[in-house]
Amino acid sequence: MEAKLKLTSFGEVLRNLRENSELTLREVAAIVEIDPSLLAKIERNQRQPSKNLITNIANFFKIDEKELHLTILSDQIAYKIIDEDADVEILKVAEEKVAYIKNQRNE
Repeated sequence: MEAKLKLTSFGEVLRNLRENSELTLREVAAIVEIDPSLLAKIERNQRQPSKNLITNIANFFKIDEKELHLTILSDQIAYKIIDEDADVEILKVAEEKVAYIKNQRNE
């Protein structure tokens, strides 16, 4: 994934995909089987997509589903840090915890 795309929110990625394909909200919503107003909220980063929706979007636009999951998960972490007024140091601690938890599960 290119650097700029990593900094782009899921909603922005989705809007860019839709607009570059010259499709309306209504058209994409019908294809991925959600309400157009929900799709608009997702594009404005006011709602989070479900895993099923991410899969449908990836399939429709023929893009890597893993990249979309990376985008949405990084959005969630970034917003959580901002909402909690936390320091980015928390990412280092979280990384260590992930390694610890994975190790515990493998024992």
